[in-house]
Amino acid sequence: MTQSDSIAYDVVVIGAGPVGENVADRTRAAGLSTAIVESELVGGECSYWACMPSKALLRPVLARADARRLPGLADSAQGTLDTAAVLARRDGFTSHWKDDGQVQWVEGIGADLYRGLGRLAGPRTVEVTAPDGTRRVLTARHAVAVCTGSAAALPDLPGLADVRPWTSREATSAESAPGRLIVVGGGVVAVEMATAWQALGSRVSLLVRGEGGLLARMEPFAGELVAEALTEAGVDLRTGTSVRSVTREDGTVVAVTDTGESIEADEILFATGRVPRTGDIGLETVGLEPGSWLSVDDSLRVGGHDWLYAVGDVNHRALLTHQGKYQARVAGAAIAARASGVPILESDPWGAHAATADHAAVPQVVFTDPEAASVGLSLAEAEQAGHRVRAVDVDLGTVAGASLYGDDYKGRARMVVDLEDEIIRGVTFVGPGVGEMIHSATVAVVGQVPLSRLWHAVPSYPTISEVWLRLLEAYRDN
Repeated sequence: MTQSDSIAYDVVVIGAGPVGENVADRTRAAGLSTAIVESELVGGECSYWACMPSKALLRPVLARADARRLPGLADSAQGTLDTAAVLARRDGFTSHWKDDGQVQWVEGIGADLYRGLGRLAGPRTVEVTAPDGTRRVLTARHAVAVCTGSAAALPDLPGLADVRPWTSREATSAESAPGRLIVVGGGVVAVEMATAWQALGSRVSLLVRGEGGLLARMEPFAGELVAEALTEAGVDLRTGTSVRSVTREDGTVVAVTDTGESIEADEILFATGRVPRTGDIGLETVGLEPGSWLSVDDSLRVGGHDWLYAVGDVNHRALLTHQGKYQARVAGAAIAARASGVPILESDPWGAHAATADHAAVPQVVFTDPEAASVGLSLAEAEQAGHRVRAVDVDLGTVAGASLYGDDYKGRARMVVDLEDEIIRGVTFVGPGVGEMIHSATVAVVGQVPLSRLWHAVPSYPTISEVWLRLLEAYRDN
């Protein structure tokens, strides 16, 4: 098929996960004709193999943990979870891995959906190979947005493919709890899946390379508190441990560590990072390296290509679904503005066409017990960035709302204050139930609210949010 036989759109989006869907939503809202191409399920990784199924697995685990902290409920919450019921509810949240509802949504916004593998075939051109092998060429008058996401990274271990290891996909979609599970990694996927499967009946060994501990990108106390809780829950946590080899013998996985120790399990999960899904999307046809992360400006446009955008995980700015959707809203606005001939975009920090939060205010919640939630810069990151800052810490268990939330509440809060401007550069909460608190911190960081004004934001009593008052008092008193 030649380009003269192609179908023209204003915008072509490659990838129909949450990021691609949001780009399409914004460009359609601006009146731009939009095609969206998807090779798997419309709704993407988050809907079927990441955010939704993992949190569906974890919610009963955390609810039971909360019940066990309350007299009157503790005794009745000591039993095991109904694993089959938890998995069935998980299946409901994934729509049983069917995307009919998501397809209806795409059709509802007026975008055209093409199923198949989308590859760049030169500037402003996307070739779609359908499952039956037929090909179509789509051209874009204004923009092509690459929203293909990322995939799990696997280590270079001989014979690993023969072992059939789990990645995050298998960990969130498994049909039953393995009797024994090895989890390799110390990041979010590793600790969340260790939490879930230990509670659902697996005996979990968590192997963490290096001595840095868990959740290395958050404040150190976050990983320490999560590690303590995992150990108390029965997880065999080993730091400073690397896997040297792994085999599967008669169905049993045998992992050999760098110390020569052998650990047996029924399954092994590698949660050791992500790689961009850009290896087979035709980057070489526009002078870019296949398999690479795509570098973008704050409007999410790829350098040297005034028509090409890379949104979400593929640009390696913040590998989180909500952050990718934020980028999609910014990119959609930028594409629409440029298409309408706006001469100068609102590209200053916090402008309509600048994804500033990627640098200064990325929020994240880790759904372990206790939960860990953060936004903005850690103390170390703020110091490395050259800010003159001070960390203010409060024991969350001393807050009245926390003690009401559950007996023997353990948690901690940190506020990183910029001493020059007296604004907040970052906040971290660790403790049961803190995930729902992080948006208040996000608003404070994004809004650059002066501490003098924040003093007048009165937290309701008795809620855990009263920690804000305790943090401000600690700052003023020291």
